[in-house]
Amino acid sequence: MTESATSARQLPRGRHGLPREQVVASQRERILIAMAEAMVENGYVGTSVAAILKRAGVSRETFYEQFRSKEACFEAAYERAVQNLLGRIADASEEAGDPAAGAEPEPDRMAKMDRIFAAYLQHLVDDPASARLFLVEVYAVGTAALARRAQLQELFVGLIADVLGARTDEQRFACQTLAAAISAMVTGRIAADDSAGLLALRVPLLDLVRRGGELFGDALTAAESRS
Repeated sequence: MTESATSARQLPRGRHGLPREQVVASQRERILIAMAEAMVENGYVGTSVAAILKRAGVSRETFYEQFRSKEACFEAAYERAVQNLLGRIADASEEAGDPAAGAEPEPDRMAKMDRIFAAYLQHLVDDPASARLFLVEVYAVGTAALARRAQLQELFVGLIADVLGARTDEQRFACQTLAAAISAMVTGRIAADDSAGLLALRVPLLDLVRRGGELFGDALTAAESRS
């Protein structure tokens, strides 16, 4: 599980002699975590700056030294959540290997896809506050946040397309459709606080990709033709 705002990088009490940069970084981290945690209870609209300050244990002056508004704080918290998620997926992708396109047999491609799905879903379960932030509350913030969410989804599309060997516009569109379906399904389960339902998506999603074959890309059918 992830750290809470009250436990993240707590500074020593009294005189500590820490560099200003370290103090600011600690305060910023606590504010961003507090933003996500507060929205679990009250949503973006119902979360006040005062509620964030209370959770983070910082002053109003400290908050506005780093963020011009609650929306700016949300945008920063969103970026933090996105980078953590992308890092988790990247680690899973590297563990599964990264062979040249067309050189990897079908079982290995599916193993890689399985690792990516598992890492994505487990991350949502491990950090539910951040998951709710970038999948649910983002719709209440504004166009800039929604545009960033669309960029994140395209990154996920690109990852799927690379693994499955999508070459044509039709295959790329199928990967986009798969990513959109995954997004809709996980968003509903996050809104319902259904961790078990999130993890249960892995197997049927993997089966869907396997049964789709060349619909999503050439990687799986290429292995069949060589066998």
